[in-house]
Amino acid sequence: MNKPDHYKELLEIITPYLPPDVNAASIEADSHLINDLNINSSHLVDVVLDVEDRYDIRMEDTDMQQMQTVSDALQIIRKKLGSA
Repeated sequence: MNKPDHYKELLEIITPYLPPDVNAASIEADSHLINDLNINSSHLVDVVLDVEDRYDIRMEDTDMQQMQTVSDALQIIRKKLGSA
């Protein structure tokens, strides 16, 4: 069985919240969600809610604080899904 491509799925979640001046093709694993991708705090909450819905997981406040980069988000998702 193929492992799910969480990176690709996360990019699909993040992309609608990017401002017009940020190209989705520029997203990398080490891209900082706020500083590099210019996702504002309200959209970051939307990203978290979409992640919770997509993976049927619950993100705690500490998870949100640790979710600085795309890679951080992936680690949290994998940890919550038990596939770290």
